[in-house]
Amino acid sequence: MSGGALSLGLFPKELFASGELVKLTIMHTNDMHCHLDPFPEDHAEYPGKGGLVRIASMVNEARKENPNLLLLDGGDMFQGTPYFNYFKGELIVKVMSKMGYDAGTIGNHEFDNGLNDILAALKFANFPHISSNYDFADTVLSGHIKRYHIIKKDGLKIGIYGLGIELDGLVGKLNYGNTVYRDPLETALEMEQLLKKDHACDLVICLSHLGYSYEHSKISDVTLAPHTKYTDLIVGGHTHSFLEKPTVLKNASGNPVLINQAGWAALAIGKIEFVFDRTGKLKNPLIVDNA
Repeated sequence: MSGGALSLGLFPKELFASGELVKLTIMHTNDMHCHLDPFPEDHAEYPGKGGLVRIASMVNEARKENPNLLLLDGGDMFQGTPYFNYFKGELIVKVMSKMGYDAGTIGNHEFDNGLNDILAALKFANFPHISSNYDFADTVLSGHIKRYHIIKKDGLKIGIYGLGIELDGLVGKLNYGNTVYRDPLETALEMEQLLKKDHACDLVICLSHLGYSYEHSKISDVTLAPHTKYTDLIVGGHTHSFLEKPTVLKNASGNPVLINQAGWAALAIGKIEFVFDRTGKLKNPLIVDNA
């Protein structure tokens, strides 16, 4: 384990036992690229490491500690191993469903075999895929991808929206077809307003496949966060960034917004825990373990 934030010891255990405080655990992956198994033992960089088998075990243990757990993914489930070459997206989606993922977003590699293959894989998903700035209205994915999703856990409402990277120049036009790319910042402001104000969500999470940061002016999680007002956590992807602990920035209202990313190939999983009181007021994020 690495990283760390505030300790649960700051809150008396009896407050959790009595129900006065509620702990919400967020665990997340990104850029898994169909790495179901660990890398080979003779791999030059990651010998015997990674793979969803290890991640699944960690999630199961965490659920025993706190049933108020959300498992999320920041995109690029597809592509990368023979599992994808043979099964396309079907197998990874089945495994993620079995693991109890609560939501995921669409990365650029999901388009590698075109829109029909995304649709075919999503038939095996028992969790929603969310993309707020890809407009699929004029494609076969119309009605199959959600713009946002709200989850209720122990009296809390958690609103989730998703942002994808610009496809033009990154994905072949034939592979994304009539998908329309909407501005991520404008979309983020629209979605967080909708979730926080219209739906009264206690926590707002962005599943982002924009990338952590860039040297050029391309929009990223780091450049997006300061413009937001109600987003509490950005679960990132695309740049394969291993963060020892989340980046904490101030949003446009001066409140903290956390950005986290967990590398790639299921080599790590991010974990952040939030505490709320029974009015839904968010306390400080507590334990942070990127393992």
